Amino acid sequence: MLTGPVWWFYLFWVPDFLSKKHGLNLLQIGLPVAVIYLMADFGSIGGGWVSSHLIRRGWSVNAARKTAMLLCALAVVPVCFASITSHMWVAVVLIGLAAAAHQGWSANLYTFVSDTTAKRSVASVIGIGGLVGGLAGMATAKIVGYVLEFTGSYYTLFGAASSMYLIGLLIIQALVPKIETETDGSDGAPS
Repeated sequence: MLTGPVWWFYLFWVPDFLSKKHGLNLLQIGLPVAVIYLMADFGSIGGGWVSSHLIRRGWSVNAARKTAMLLCALAVVPVCFASITSHMWVAVVLIGLAAAAHQGWSANLYTFVSDTTAKRSVASVIGIGGLVGGLAGMATAKIVGYVLEFTGSYYTLFGAASSMYLIGLLIIQALVPKIETETDGSDGAPS
């Protein structure tokens, strides 16, 4: 719920940001946006790899997933500087890093659901989460427009985006302090 709208913010508002902040026209936006999404591709694979690698090294599922999610949450934080840098490629790399971290976060979040939910419910939980994230993304698009109209700056928006993952991880930790999986002696459902 907190991080889904951040992804929608990147999807819908980064081209406008690049146009307004760095003066790019429609033809010039293609390469920077492609770089951002290529970085996101690597983040998607890398985020899943990190937790799997830690589990293979003997870490518990709980420690591996939450460590991977923490690394992703921390990697998003620098995006708050994207709106204040005067260098377009620095902004692109910061946004690309945040997009990559989002995808790594998402890879672990999807697996987190399968780690904590009964097998028969995983698809429903993911589907409901996707629905809520999409609806929140629609609302966020409207809110972003109002924020831009009121402030004239992307600073607040990138600042908010930079903190959502850490807040989300704190909420996850408060709600599920320990992941218990079948290998831990449970049925995979939360206790």
